[in-house]
Amino acid sequence: MALLINFKDVTIQRQELTVLKDINLEIQAGEFIYAIGKVGSGKSSMFKAFYAEIPVKSGEAEVLGFNLKKIKNKQIPMLRRKLGIVFQDFQLLTDRTVDENLEFVLRATGWKNKVDIDTRIEAVLTQVGMQNKGYKMPHQLSGGEQQRVVIARALLNSPEIILADEPTGNLDPETGHKIVSLLYDIAKEGTTVIMSTHNTQLTRIFDGRILYFGDQTIQEVELDDDEQNEQ
Repeated sequence: MALLINFKDVTIQRQELTVLKDINLEIQAGEFIYAIGKVGSGKSSMFKAFYAEIPVKSGEAEVLGFNLKKIKNKQIPMLRRKLGIVFQDFQLLTDRTVDENLEFVLRATGWKNKVDIDTRIEAVLTQVGMQNKGYKMPHQLSGGEQQRVVIARALLNSPEIILADEPTGNLDPETGHKIVSLLYDIAKEGTTVIMSTHNTQLTRIFDGRILYFGDQTIQEVELDDDEQNEQ
């Protein structure tokens, strides 16, 4: 499998405050990964480091072939086009339909041909089970439907990695389960999914690597035998 993320002895700081240190992490294509830890443990900061919103201060850090220590401002949009980001609070444009939300992103990332744009929008909405909903406004959708649109938006440019930051945080348990199932299926199709969550129950349902954030570090952990037997 291809190595998509490679961190060696990385330190991440926010305004001189060390958030994470001594991070060694390798992430391959097609993996499904949980990022688990308390609020403030560095999960969101790690995501922001992946897409070069927070600078890497020390160590070696490479994401999708980009050296984060040496990345130039003009290269950052190219990196971000290879990443899909799923936000907890959706961040859909409320004055536009679903189709218009997705078209806005495609045009902003260089798509120009209307036929190609319409074909891509139809494809991603079908992938997330939202075909025939493109005409609706965000307020006409349930929370789960809005999150599916957000996932479709993340898939538009065929990213190699999807970063899902608490994607079930504003959803009821049943809807949240369906969203994680969708992300899990996306990973099985070859796109790496890294999902932060407080819901450790999900790790018993959908198998994946578990990265635990705490004490400014990241540790890979596994479910114990009793938990594995409950799956």
